[in-house]
Order: sequence, then structure tokens, then C-alpha cells
Amino acid sequence: MSPSPLIARTIPALRRAVDNLRKRKATIALVPTMGALHDGHVSLVRLAKRRASRVVVSIFVNPTQFAPTEDFGAYPRTWKADIAKLAAEDVDIVWHPGVEAMYPDGFATRIVPEGPALAGLEDRFRPHFFGGVATVVGKLFTQVRPDFAIFGEKDFQQLRVVTQMARDLDLGVKVVGSRTVRERDGLAMSSRNVYLSPEERQTAPVLYRAMKESARRIKAGDAIAPAMAGGAEMIKAAGFALDYYEIRHAETLAPITSRKDDPLRILVAAKLGSTRLIDNIGV
Repeated sequence: MSPSPLIARTIPALRRAVDNLRKRKATIALVPTMGALHDGHVSLVRLAKRRASRVVVSIFVNPTQFAPTEDFGAYPRTWKADIAKLAAEDVDIVWHPGVEAMYPDGFATRIVPEGPALAGLEDRFRPHFFGGVATVVGKLFTQVRPDFAIFGEKDFQQLRVVTQMARDLDLGVKVVGSRTVRERDGLAMSSRNVYLSPEERQTAPVLYRAMKESARRIKAGDAIAPAMAGGAEMIKAAGFALDYYEIRHAETLAPITSRKDDPLRILVAAKLGSTRLIDNIGV
């Protein structure tokens, strides 16, 4: 059995642990998570191990990225299973702060991102979200001081926001995106998939199939508008409430008008019952 990782719950404990790694000339990769780990998270850890000699995984359900109507209290928390998964992957440190460590009394400073954070995608429906993400990730970067930070491509707008923030604020962190890990039927792995009923779970892969069909048509030379409209209709016909189904420039997230505006990315967010799912693919 692999040894359990060192678990740090306070800033001083984390700093001591990271300093010990640095004294041994280690390179460090950080994998930020909110726990409820699945195979997608494991793939991030494995990429981190390829990029750096030591790996830190943070587990923190960040309250500032949840609106009052969202699922902060119900968000899945699976601590024992998470630690078992991380031990099996030989993770070095787990940074598991409480809310009081991240946002102590008197906390009054926040990061307000612009650029890709105002692309008219997730920010249209969750205007609070990227401020909460940028603030907590900025804190994680300054707490752990990693050389690399690994984020999944499933949250594609988030990846673009964090990449921009690290560059703009000279944080000295190389942000690395990792390909979305999918179930056999194409559904992107997500901690929120546990909310789906058995019937909804059967329907959920329609998101991926619709994006694949739109991408196929665009690559075959179809006009973008009808190819995207066809995918949106597939999603709505399956019973989803569609928030957005968009094709954007993959780097800037700006709207595009031509196949020549590549690289391109199709991004979707939709509700199935009470569960909101997001996904994306390259074209």
C-alpha cells in the first residue's frame, strides 16, 4: 500500500512542507480540486507527475464561487475515498484548508478578472463565479508557489481565465490544460454527475454527441450557423434546458464568423432536471 500523503490544514504547515520540498531542489506541480475525486482528477495528478518531481493536490470547496441558489452545502464531499485515490498516485502533499484559513475574519481583497472572464458564456449565467475562482486560485498559487498548475479542459473558460490571470499578475506559474476524461458513452467526467437520475444519466451523453455532430458538419464544409443550430436542436429535443451552445475562438473565447478564425471550440452548458452540465470540444 502506498503511504498517505502529508496533509496540511494551516498556512504554516503548508509552508513548512513546501519549503522542505524546495530544499531538495524539487519542482512542484499543483492540482487544485474541490474533492469528490474521479478518474478525471486522477488524470490531472498523473499529468502533474510528468511535469514536476513533486505534486500538491488542494481540496477546498470554495464558497465564494457558489451563488446562494447553488449547491455549496450539497456539493459531494468524499474525503476518505479522495485520500485513498491520492495515496495510490503517490501524491506528496494534500492542502486541505478550512474556510477560516482561506478567508479569515477581515478578509477584504478579491481578484476581479476581465478578458475571457467576460466572454458571455458562464459569466452570463454565473456572474459571481470567476471572481470567486480567480481569488481562490490566486491564493492557492501564492500559498503553494508551484512551478506548474494543472487544470482540466472541461471547465474551458475557467482554464482561459486562470491562464490569463497567472500571466497578467506575473505569478510565475505555468498553467497546463489537460484533456477532458470521458465515460465510455462520451459524458465528461464531473463530480456533479452523481446528481443525475438513472434516466438522466442515459440522456446526458447527448451533449457530447451534439457537439461532435456540429464539429463534423463544420469540418465537412457546412456553414457554421446551421451546423450549430442542428446541435442545439439535438440537445433541446433530448429534454435539456439549454443555457448556451456556442462556437468561439479557442484562445480568446471571442465570437467567430468563419471557419478560418481558428482554433475553434464548441462550448455548451445545459440543465438536465436539476443538474447543470458543461462541456466543450475542439473543432
